[in-house]
Amino acid sequence: MSGRFGEADTDSVRMTDSIVRKMVSCGERCQMIRFELQKGGEIPPHAHPHEQIGYLAKGKLLLRIGEEEFELVEGEGYAVEPNVEHSVKILEDSIAIDVFAPPREEYR
Repeated sequence: MSGRFGEADTDSVRMTDSIVRKMVSCGERCQMIRFELQKGGEIPPHAHPHEQIGYLAKGKLLLRIGEEEFELVEGEGYAVEPNVEHSVKILEDSIAIDVFAPPREEYR
């Protein structure tokens, strides 16, 4: 679907007690997701076949990509190659904007 926003979900989805996601826009080859992350929460180690790039719009995270750990602060970005294990510890209430290519079907 083409248009101003492409395909977009208007509803937020609570993934865990500390993580809420909302699809901002989705095209044929990539998808943008907004994550609201509450301090103290975690995204456990996982990997997926999608390339993932992101931007921390607010807050502070401890991000592990492969064997490397980064303290990410507001305004910084990150990239995760396909099939690389990564995890997140939420150090402050945060908002992250992630782009997945190709789109994650389970997030539609």
